[in-house]
Amino acid sequence: MRIAQEEIFGPVLSIIEIKNFEEAVEVLNSTAYGLSSSIYTQDVARAFRAMRDIEAGITYVNGPTIGAEVHLPFGGVKNTGNGHREAGTTVYDIFTEWKSIYVDYSGKLQRA
Repeated sequence: MRIAQEEIFGPVLSIIEIKNFEEAVEVLNSTAYGLSSSIYTQDVARAFRAMRDIEAGITYVNGPTIGAEVHLPFGGVKNTGNGHREAGTTVYDIFTEWKSIYVDYSGKLQRA
């Protein structure tokens, strides 16, 4: 299905009829993209299987996909354009070259 193979941003709803949970994960993972995903269930075991098996940068359980979490190192997988993890505290390691500096103002030779 073409609509399931393109990354569409906008007010779009597509419904794909599937037989069971396993087929739903298979259809989801067959796309070339993987920004965010969502599953609604009361079955905790199924929710954890979804978190494990779904190929997406983030998986929401019983919540909508908003597609951005600025406090997390969030990004997509596969061919999703937003694949970097430039958010949260991870950004410090991405854009920083750490350097340690020690300054002794005593004017005396320090011995190890």
